[in-house]
Amino acid sequence: MRRLLPLLVLVAALPARGALFDDEEARKRVEALRAEVTARMEKLEAASRGQIELANQIEALKAEVAKLRGQVEVLTYEIESTQKRQKDFYVDLDNRLRKLEPQAGAEGKPADARPAADPAAETRDYEAALNLFKAGKHKDALAAFLAFIKAYPASPFLPSAHYWAGSAHYQLGEYKKAMELFGKLAATWPDDAKAPDALLGQANCQQESGDARGARKTLEALVAKYPASAAATVAKQRLAKRR
Repeated sequence: MRRLLPLLVLVAALPARGALFDDEEARKRVEALRAEVTARMEKLEAASRGQIELANQIEALKAEVAKLRGQVEVLTYEIESTQKRQKDFYVDLDNRLRKLEPQAGAEGKPADARPAADPAAETRDYEAALNLFKAGKHKDALAAFLAFIKAYPASPFLPSAHYWAGSAHYQLGEYKKAMELFGKLAATWPDDAKAPDALLGQANCQQESGDARGARKTLEALVAKYPASAAATVAKQRLAKRR
C-alpha cells in the first residue's frame, strides 16, 4: 500500500498538468491572433493613408488641367481674333482701293499722293515683332512693336501691337509704361478682342507694383465689361482666390 501511494499521487497530478499546458497553448493562440489583427489594422491604415494621398494628387491634377484649359482657351481666342482682324483688314483695303480707282482715272495722279502701306510688309513686320516676343527677346520685341506703331498708324494690328508692346514692358519690369499702353488700348479700342486682355495686363501691373486694391478693381471692371471673355474667366478665378 505504501508503494502505491506515490504512483497514485502522480496519476492524480497528471490532469492538472495537462490543464496547465492547455492554458498556455490558448494564451499563445490569443497572442498570435492579436498580433495578426494588429498587423492587419496597420495595413488597413496604411492603405487608407495612401487613398487620401492619391485623392489629393487627383485634385491637384484636376486644378492643373483646369488651369491649362484656361490657357488654351486664351491662346485659341487670340489666334481666332488675329485671323479675323487680318481678314477684315484685307476686305477693307480692297473696298478702299475700289473707291479710289474712279477718282484716279478722272483726275489723274493726286498732287499730294502718299504711298499706301504694303499689306504684305505690314503683316511681315508685325509677325517679326511677335516672333521676337515669343522667343523671349522682350527688349527687341518692344523696339519692333513701337516702330510698327509709328510706321503703321492705321493698321488693323495697331491694338495688338499696343498690347504686345505693353506685355514687353511688363516682362522688362517697366510696369508704369506697360499700364500706359494697356490703358490706351482699352480706352481707344474698347471693342477690340485685345481690350479684355489689356485690362488683365493692367491688373497684373498693378499687382506687381503693390497696388492690390487697384488690381482688384481692374479685375472687377474686366468681369463686368467683358463677362464672356477668356480674360474674364482668369479674372474670376483670381477674385475667387482673394475672398
